[in-house]
Amino acid sequence: MDHGSERDTPPGGAGDATAGRVPLAVVVVDRDGLVSHWSSGAGRLFGVQRRDAVGRPAADLLPVSGALSDDLHDLHDLPADAMPDAYGPYDPGDGPGPDLEASLGGRTAYPTAGRARLFPHEHGHQHEHEVGHEDGPAGSGPADAARIDVLWWAYPLIGPGPSRLLVLAADATRLREQRGYDDETAERISPGFARHTELPASDELERRLPEILPNMGPGLSGRIVSQILELGYPVLEFSQYDRVPVTPYWGVPRRPGRSRAEAVVPHQCSAPLIPAGAEHELEYAAVRERLEFLNEVSSGIGSSLDLGETIREVTSAAVPRFADFAGTHLRSAVLAGEGFPDGPPDATTVMHRVWVEHNDEPGRWDDTVPVGETFAFPAHTPFYQCMVTGEPVLIPQVTEELANRISGEFEKRDLRPLINGRSLLIVPLKARNVVLGFMVLMRRPDRAAFDDMDRTTGAELAARAGLVLDNARMYTYQENVADTLQDSMLPQVAPRTAGCDVATRYLPGTLLGRIGGDWFDSIKLPGSRTALVVGDVMGHGLNSAAMMGQLRTAVQTMAALETPPAQLLRNLDDLARRLGENYLATCLYAVYDPIRGELHLANAGHIPPVLVRAEDGRSELLDLPTGAPIGVGGVPFESTVVRVRPGDRLVLCTDGLVEVRGSDIGEGLAALCESAAHPAASMDAACDTIIRALNTRGGRKDDVALLMARLNGIPDDHVAEWRLDADPREAGRARRLVGDQLLAWGLPQAVETAQLLVSEVVTNALRYGGGPVGLRVVRTDALLFEVTDDEPGLPAMLSAGPYAEAGRGLRVVTRLAREWGASATGHRKTVWFEQSVIAGP
Repeated sequence: MDHGSERDTPPGGAGDATAGRVPLAVVVVDRDGLVSHWSSGAGRLFGVQRRDAVGRPAADLLPVSGALSDDLHDLHDLPADAMPDAYGPYDPGDGPGPDLEASLGGRTAYPTAGRARLFPHEHGHQHEHEVGHEDGPAGSGPADAARIDVLWWAYPLIGPGPSRLLVLAADATRLREQRGYDDETAERISPGFARHTELPASDELERRLPEILPNMGPGLSGRIVSQILELGYPVLEFSQYDRVPVTPYWGVPRRPGRSRAEAVVPHQCSAPLIPAGAEHELEYAAVRERLEFLNEVSSGIGSSLDLGETIREVTSAAVPRFADFAGTHLRSAVLAGEGFPDGPPDATTVMHRVWVEHNDEPGRWDDTVPVGETFAFPAHTPFYQCMVTGEPVLIPQVTEELANRISGEFEKRDLRPLINGRSLLIVPLKARNVVLGFMVLMRRPDRAAFDDMDRTTGAELAARAGLVLDNARMYTYQENVADTLQDSMLPQVAPRTAGCDVATRYLPGTLLGRIGGDWFDSIKLPGSRTALVVGDVMGHGLNSAAMMGQLRTAVQTMAALETPPAQLLRNLDDLARRLGENYLATCLYAVYDPIRGELHLANAGHIPPVLVRAEDGRSELLDLPTGAPIGVGGVPFESTVVRVRPGDRLVLCTDGLVEVRGSDIGEGLAALCESAAHPAASMDAACDTIIRALNTRGGRKDDVALLMARLNGIPDDHVAEWRLDADPREAGRARRLVGDQLLAWGLPQAVETAQLLVSEVVTNALRYGGGPVGLRVVRTDALLFEVTDDEPGLPAMLSAGPYAEAGRGLRVVTRLAREWGASATGHRKTVWFEQSVIAGP
């Protein structure tokens, strides 16, 4: 509640003999001397509204020039004997004053207090200022009717924040009129400081001190409270001996005619007397306080779409201003970022305790209610009632009997010491009328119990929290869907193919929720060749990821058909234009032939690859015809042949690795060449070296796809080729040639199976090919057999009956070979199969 906004006429009227209240103005001044916080009470007291006060110099608005700006900063330069004159004649019995120090950036700072007269001015107020205790009226002004008599307390603030001064102010004129005395007959009213421990009910004073500091949040108000308690508690002094602590409810001036013994604060501070007819005023103030609390919470939660951060914000918002303990529980589907929970919860619904916040001693709750615990709540508990009904559950005080019953529902834990005697409020966290979880709120026994108004406030808090949590859940869910889609489309590249080792890296973009269309691939081709692909769909989001999947599938299909690189890009361009006008992508396609030591490359608007020569470690950007991006249409694609040697490394990547906004892409390509040439112990280490070197460049937001291939080649003595005549008897010769070669390689265990498979494939080629047949055997980590003939028609598996004389050859190959396939090029076809190598004894 902003206590500075109390009505000008105090409840009970001037003649009421009951204890009253002191409305306070609260102002915070930043390090530049400007007002950063201006309560509505300050607006009523000084006649300047919040929107006109915030950002203005405090010296123009407040009568505290002795504590502002240069005076505060130069405090450490004052001599010791000058301190009392500058900051009031403190008496050792007055409590903390100049003798109590607080560190402020290496300086010594003290709280100050004073009384001032304010007179209207066209730009604010003109001040007549007095610091410390006063012996009589503080000057005179133009007219009493236009004069404001102000009591103020100023505290220098320490800490990392921008706030540097807290000012509390009260209207002394109102006190004078309210109590029915004038300046000549009234006892002197003076602001001062006292150790709060010297005042009655000091613990209660300390606990409720944050009520003076509205709209500041628990972080700032907690820091300010700790300093006030250290530097001195604000008090009103009605004589040299009588002090009354200044809080909005306990600031009780002494009435004329009362003895000094009657002027002390009431002993039962927690139950202040309410003047007759003031109930409506208090209810109005209570409602205002709750609305301001909810407004503060709404502005403080949902600052991030990260689900974990949102959970912490929601839980921490309730402590300590609304409750002393807050625990948030969520359903598994919400926490996992899955789809919207289906249906209402029941006894089998698993809840996760995702965060706990409290102001008890550290560690008190950790063992009994640990964060991260997962369980289903028992049916006969108020937690279950809130969960299944979706309505708040209020228990003003947990009795010993209820504490025993609740604790008995939970095995192996004793909740009684934690909940007995406390006030309990459980509020559901809902979105779209579905319960996502609930929040448990508790207050200690020494604090006012939750009431019906608190139930309404808690329900509103939970409603706003539920909406924020559901937004974070939906965002997490959409991110998971996008990431799953993208991950499913990225290939699981085999680290080794015939004559080629491959390593890859993929880094998502740094923009939240912005998945991209970068991809890479490694495709095994007939003839011991390997196709290496990298591409980048323009744009981000699900559409880009879906387009990437379509293009990648098309590349794999055409590569398996041995489509030449330039023709493959031409077909891919036609496909993209048929799929839609906005399908644009860059692509680099390379085919490595390890037997001939050649790279066949074609480029469609992609950045050039880097080739690192094994001979001297030199790296170079390959000069390729650039071509237009896929989807532009009407632009020819060309292929280039590059000779390579065993051990050379080819590096392909997308532009997200080398292109940074505001920098020349040439700098990135130069850095890529330099880092690619760096020696590395393995392919994975070489990829990591490149990522470390280039990913540290500031400003990267795009996805990164990186593919590195070490072109090992295949030695000549690991390749055997023969030409067979169009004679059925050549099948027997093929068996002998293969058997002799495998024995020469030291693989006798593979001879029998290899001869059987070669016999079946060669016999089919001789029978249906009608011309010479080529046979090649390649030894890598497996045995690769290729049979080529002049018949372009691809073989097909047939269903052979029990008495059929043909149709079983490919079934034998399927059963015994590790892999097999067929491809057609021009007027010739090649049938190939692989056989695992079994090491000898």
